[in-house]
Amino acid sequence: MDQRTPPDLASDAVAAARQAALAAARRANEQDRDDGFPAEDVADLGRLGLLAAPIPADEGGVGLGEEPDACGLAAVLRLVGYGSLALGRIYEGHVNALQLVARYGSLSQRARLFADVRDGHLFGVWNTDPPGDCLKLGDDCRLRGVKTFASGAGFVTRALVTVKRAPGAPPLMLVVPLEPGSRADLSGWHAHGMRASATGTVDFEDIAVTGDEILGGWDDYHRQPVFSGGAWRFAAVQLGGVEAVFDAWRGHLAAIGRGADAHQLARLGEGAIAVEGARGWVERAARIVSEDDLAPERIVAFVNLARLAVEKAGLEVLQLAQRSVGLQGFLREHPLERLSRDLATYLRQPAPDRALTTAAAEILAGTGTAGDLFDGRSER
Repeated sequence: MDQRTPPDLASDAVAAARQAALAAARRANEQDRDDGFPAEDVADLGRLGLLAAPIPADEGGVGLGEEPDACGLAAVLRLVGYGSLALGRIYEGHVNALQLVARYGSLSQRARLFADVRDGHLFGVWNTDPPGDCLKLGDDCRLRGVKTFASGAGFVTRALVTVKRAPGAPPLMLVVPLEPGSRADLSGWHAHGMRASATGTVDFEDIAVTGDEILGGWDDYHRQPVFSGGAWRFAAVQLGGVEAVFDAWRGHLAAIGRGADAHQLARLGEGAIAVEGARGWVERAARIVSEDDLAPERIVAFVNLARLAVEKAGLEVLQLAQRSVGLQGFLREHPLERLSRDLATYLRQPAPDRALTTAAAEILAGTGTAGDLFDGRSER
């Protein structure tokens, strides 16, 4: 089905995301199983124009993410994550793939792949290889190997994957067409949360690759600040999950009439501080990446701090909410139970210690006052 972007989506993307989030939240519990996937929610994203929204404006799209400060994309990702973190994970990967195509694709590749988006194809970015191995492109132009921890496995039909000559070598990006339901193995995904993300292993063995499926050059995937700076997007999705936990907690207190308890109010106030602080980090990270006025190392440092600030806020809100609600929040019928599992799982992003220490090293090497460290105007 043709999923063309409505011409007024530039002003209505946030409204569309709110609509998608409401529907996703209603379906999330029934999707919470090891073989679950938010297929109806992805269809809603297509119907509402959100799958095609990140297509650049100069290529017939509305350029979601190109708006000043990337504020529209930040809000859309947050809202989709609020409705369902599993859906948010899938949508963020789709957005990531389209932004990489826009940046590194040739004119013909962009035209073809953006047409695929309009036709309803779901994109994803799969970079994780098995330990000690990697997906390779053979001399016969055929793929050898698998990708692991691939979210949307069996449902993503345009997979942006990386291949290497050897483990640890620079990667090359490919966009590989896949048939729905093919080559995916979800049997190993028995996670605490994010059960509906269809995360698994995808077997690419013997798929033939044409030159037009190669995106960019060797190690373009790791170019900074695009590679690490893009982490603000998943932090925005996580923020939506934090807000969903906060609202489930707040709703519980209101429903049982505990609003007059000073201890409960104090915890809720601390949670609100954490939520609003995380929102500020995400919005500023989106702005800093969008403006691109700082040195790449400085941009990456700020985004690393932002992703860790959201993680810290999420863990704090989880602890406060679970203490306030008590045992009821661990019962499967309580709204907080699944929301907490999904958030705790999605907060586990790779290399948090390295993200913190590399950011701190960049800050230590910086000059000027603390207020100047991440102010692009001071570098002009």
